[in-house]
Amino acid sequence: MAVENCTVFTDFILLGLSGRRDVQQGLFVLFLVVYGITVIANLGMILLIHMEPQLHTPMYYFLSNLSFCDVCYSSSVCPKMLADFLSEQKKMAYNLCVVQMLFGAFADAECVMLSVMAYDRYMAICNPLLYTVTMSRRVCTQLVATAYSAGFMDMAIFTYFTLRLSFCNSNIINHFFCDLPPLLAISTSDTTTNEIAMTIYCSCVVGYSVITVFLSYSYIITTILHMKSATGRHKAFSTCASHLTAVAMFYGTLLFMYFRPNSSYSMDTDKVASVFYTVVIPMLNPLIYSVRNKDVKGALKKVVVSKLCSH
Repeated sequence: MAVENCTVFTDFILLGLSGRRDVQQGLFVLFLVVYGITVIANLGMILLIHMEPQLHTPMYYFLSNLSFCDVCYSSSVCPKMLADFLSEQKKMAYNLCVVQMLFGAFADAECVMLSVMAYDRYMAICNPLLYTVTMSRRVCTQLVATAYSAGFMDMAIFTYFTLRLSFCNSNIINHFFCDLPPLLAISTSDTTTNEIAMTIYCSCVVGYSVITVFLSYSYIITTILHMKSATGRHKAFSTCASHLTAVAMFYGTLLFMYFRPNSSYSMDTDKVASVFYTVVIPMLNPLIYSVRNKDVKGALKKVVVSKLCSH
């Protein structure tokens, strides 16, 4: 299409999760509650880890950063989605649409962070004598910095390619936020480069993370099975169960979303998957890591009791 015949859109229209007004009102209440729990639970986890000296270990340092990622990428999507449930016109300025894609940086950072946490558990269980030396404060900081760097490199690459796209025929996005796949679906530009870049980068980040988790837990499971103490085996499995649950949910959803043909990205199933990893998983992560974790429950009880006694 010639440039002079291209209609310049200054904003996008989001179709959202449903066009029915009564359904939108119900969804508003539901997701408001979910988002509220997400923010409170994750910020509470960060604050608890910061306040309690017994949680000043590499595992909880990584967990606090995981909670930070959850709050950030959930907050980049949920407020706008909640506002659209109550709005007649679900518009989003082009520039704001690009800014909203920031959530991808924290999603990728979380992806790498989960692999870092798997490596941490590997060192703690398989090499306990070297754990303190290997997982030093400096090393932990470098690992977290690597996770955030991977995320923001993702943001820089995809933002650059998104800004080069043209949208001449339509500005209607069949989604509830500005994600790259639905934008590619309505673009009139040649999106081959974008798709190749997305596939390569996502394959590298997710592939590296999945391999790290797989190898770490292969060694962990082997080590646990060779433990003579039943109590030791139970404690080790209990420590890893929460992380494995979080890993399975997050990686499973990402693989479903981003490693399929571009033609299927506008289906309703994709919206459901997007809701799961942008809204539901950030709420579940702090609950998963706290419900079965004696250290977190003990620290929380200690903080609550101390606050009640101080009054």
